[in-house]
Amino acid sequence: QVQLRESGGGSVQAGGSLRLSCRASGYTFNIYCMGWFRQVLGKEREGVAAISTGGGSPYYADSVKGRFTISQDNAKNTLYLQINSLKPEDTAMYYCAAGGRPFVRCRPLDHEYNYWGQGTQVTVSS
Repeated sequence: QVQLRESGGGSVQAGGSLRLSCRASGYTFNIYCMGWFRQVLGKEREGVAAISTGGGSPYYADSVKGRFTISQDNAKNTLYLQINSLKPEDTAMYYCAAGGRPFVRCRPLDHEYNYWGQGTQVTVSS
């Protein structure tokens, strides 16, 4: 089992920045990918970024390229999402997820992740 706990959300004005964190604990040895997702109440969950736990180029959704940066500190078992130039449409609950498969590029697709955090709310005002 893997437990994930997000933090770092909050209320900010448009143009601001936030750094979300996701601390992983438990049996993480079979985790190949870490991802960030977001969901607005009443809408489908959107995958925004993913990264291989073994390194390599991250994957970003087109909607966030250039503003979002996913990174990880394996020594701390922590995943990060740096969000710059925040827009009101970035308002959502942000979730981190763990899973993936060996030899398959990590992408933020729901069905490829087995473990999910509780989420952290990001609210952007104009």
